[in-house]
Amino acid sequence: MSNCVLCQEDGGHLIWRGDDARVVQIDDPHLPGYCRIIWNRHLAEMSDLSRVEREILLSLVDVVEFAVRRVMRPTKINLASLGNQVPHLHWHVIPRFTDDPYFPGSIWSAKQRETPEAVLKSRRELAKGLPDAIRSGIADLA
Repeated sequence: MSNCVLCQEDGGHLIWRGDDARVVQIDDPHLPGYCRIIWNRHLAEMSDLSRVEREILLSLVDVVEFAVRRVMRPTKINLASLGNQVPHLHWHVIPRFTDDPYFPGSIWSAKQRETPEAVLKSRRELAKGLPDAIRSGIADLA
């Protein structure tokens, strides 16, 4: 689709790309470790996928969630598949901490606070371990 940003671009820093989907890390300075799993073909809804395709996509969501939990050690993980602004099938995997700017609200809500830069720097360092952890988890699916 010519006007879809997720058809035209990776949608973040590419960690892994398969035939059906890709995993990217989002460069959000306030949310280190934030990842997306993006279906490669332009579809809007999970129900547009076959059963096998849904299993592939949800297996990737599962792998990314486990990797983010293990590497980032967040208070909570948020999983979301919204697509209201970008109607291209993708899942958000977002590590959440009680001191992140939006907690306990969604990351699309108003900021509640500023996270100290030293804390963010530490989390950015942890997030550098995500690509290897995610690729390893995906390799284990085969």
